[in-house]
Amino acid sequence: MDHEAYMSQALELAREAAAGGDVPVGCVIVRDGEVIGRGRNRREERGDATAHAEVEAIRDACARLGGWRLHRCVLYVTLEPCPMCAGAIVNARVEEIRYGVKDDKAGCCGSVLNLFEERFNHRPRVYQGPLKRECEAVLQEFFQKLR
Repeated sequence: MDHEAYMSQALELAREAAAGGDVPVGCVIVRDGEVIGRGRNRREERGDATAHAEVEAIRDACARLGGWRLHRCVLYVTLEPCPMCAGAIVNARVEEIRYGVKDDKAGCCGSVLNLFEERFNHRPRVYQGPLKRECEAVLQEFFQKLR
């Protein structure tokens, strides 16, 4: 798998989120080498607290596959998943997560806690990277413009 290419696609979605006024987080879900789900933060756009990139991508992938189980899928996201998104990942049975940058305020892959080490019936493999610097840069630029 070309992890950098998939994370690059997630970064493009993060940039779209930033252009729309949302925190720049993007996500793609890949199965057997094909992107089957895409999402970006749309909380501001939709006025919906659950409109996170991972949830959007999971919904997209489930619709394309015609079911809720995302076996053999890898989720690429630019920012470490929050508790809600980590729960959605567990419930969707995503096999592997690759995230760009840690989230010290809400991250559930080890920053605040590691939800995937708890005794749930599904535990995805979790990796940080690739493109950590690029993911950090998109977030930093967004928040600098807000100040």
